[in-house]
Amino acid sequence: MAGSEQREKIIRYYRGTEGEETAVRLTDMAEQAQRSQKFRLSDFLDPYGQEIAETVAANYPGLRLDFSGGYTGAERQRALLIDRDFGGSPSFELAYVKVSWNGQFEHIGHRDVLGAVMSLGFERSRMGDIIMGTAEAGIVTDEKMAAYLVENLTQIGHSGVSCQLSELSLIPAREEKYKELRATVASLRVDSIAAAGYGVSRSKAASDIAADKLKLNWQPVKSASQSVREGDVLSLRGRGRLEVAEVRGQTKKGRIGVLLKRYY
Repeated sequence: MAGSEQREKIIRYYRGTEGEETAVRLTDMAEQAQRSQKFRLSDFLDPYGQEIAETVAANYPGLRLDFSGGYTGAERQRALLIDRDFGGSPSFELAYVKVSWNGQFEHIGHRDVLGAVMSLGFERSRMGDIIMGTAEAGIVTDEKMAAYLVENLTQIGHSGVSCQLSELSLIPAREEKYKELRATVASLRVDSIAAAGYGVSRSKAASDIAADKLKLNWQPVKSASQSVREGDVLSLRGRGRLEVAEVRGQTKKGRIGVLLKRYY
């Protein structure tokens, strides 16, 4: 298939979705990497963006795809699209900035750190994960931006903070905590699964969907009646992720047994 046909096929698939802009950008990168017989490095991608990168790479067999977010288990990662004939080892150009404050008097959360960094003119796409500690946070970012961040991030909210460059190798591997939930649902509608997993009524789940708070596989849920399958991941703003770990079949009363994993 010619390059222009590949490109159109991918963009047509994502047209009208939240992923359209990412799909356009990644297909452009794929064609540039192929033409130059070198490589192209993306900004940081969320898990949905990474899925799009995998789709793009699958349609350009002359390319290799690698990901890194700086440490094991990173959620936000950069993608390298590399021509298979390229002999070099390109860098992901990642840096790690440690931010610290007086934890005895100040409480700073993930949203506070993200807001402070973005107020300096950073786009979200130039930042990877923000790893929170008791009185510190670690920010994975583009190495070109790290020095600017260290110099200019001096305050989060009303709190003074200090920043320094650190080593990616010092980031601890991500250990996700989750609770297993066994439930029976009337159907595999997304509102039923969300209600069971997050401990809310179906009407509340439906209102969260209407307010665009719930995502399925990192894409907006279009309808409360949308179906879910084993392996799907739901995320509710402010409430974490929910994985449909297992669909166990019908009970005697005609309900469907499910095993859910609620991540914290």
